[in-house]
Amino acid sequence: MIEPRMKMVLVTPEIPYNTGAIGRTCVALNLELILIKPYGFSLDEKSVRRAGTDYWKHVTLSEYDDWQSFLAARNPPREALYYFEEHGAQSLYAPEYRKDAYLVFGCESAGLPASVIGGQEDRVFHLPMLDRRVRSLNLANVATAVIYQAMRPQLGG
Repeated sequence: MIEPRMKMVLVTPEIPYNTGAIGRTCVALNLELILIKPYGFSLDEKSVRRAGTDYWKHVTLSEYDDWQSFLAARNPPREALYYFEEHGAQSLYAPEYRKDAYLVFGCESAGLPASVIGGQEDRVFHLPMLDRRVRSLNLANVATAVIYQAMRPQLGG
């Protein structure tokens, strides 16, 4: 039997560097990276590979044409979906993350569309920021902070 593992999901990512950096983190932690189209770049771009350095070839990558295709193919349980938005009602420290969690992030300029969250506001989390002058953080940085928090029990934390 295959051990369940967490997955990073990027919905319509726009910046190749962020996707490459998140892919590198996925390799480091043995996670699958799931990308939902459309992208703001080509996966063949040097900038994706540069950010992922020579690790990009080791990324366990799955792609879907849209959110509905992803849901139809994967059929993730509601309790396994964790959405991350700057205005999430709960902190990323609140949940106990499932080992088979899908950690879902939106595009850099607009975040997650309402059609993705779809009435699951209780599943939306944020990364706390103490200074309100900062509107948002870099997607790759937030994704890395989230995954390390989510995996703390598995990483000995």
